[in-house]
Amino acid sequence: MKDERLTGDEYDALEHIRRGAKGTGVNACIGRNAKRLTGLKLVKAERDNKLRLTDKGVEALFLRRCITALQALETGPAAIEPDVAHFLLRKSHIAEAEGGQFTLTEKGRESLSDILGQR
Repeated sequence: MKDERLTGDEYDALEHIRRGAKGTGVNACIGRNAKRLTGLKLVKAERDNKLRLTDKGVEALFLRRCITALQALETGPAAIEPDVAHFLLRKSHIAEAEGGQFTLTEKGRESLSDILGQR
């Protein structure tokens, strides 16, 4: 089984690919990580030699944003991105607070501690 844990640098490369390359060259971050990300099927090379995120890559970035939001809410109420908030509300990991902010529920705390325990 492959080790699918990604480093911060690999997540940064995914984010660079998602935003699209500026200019004609590939930046160093993408160059360092392209082979592994392609092997994990998080990105694919198109015919025009540009890297594109696969559905699995998009999901990996979204889950990272969800974990980051849960970590931010651990310290207290905060505002988070609408798509992340919708997903976490649907899963009962967060609850709405005053002023358009959100708080972490007990289920959210348990999930976050499980996720952080796996690292």
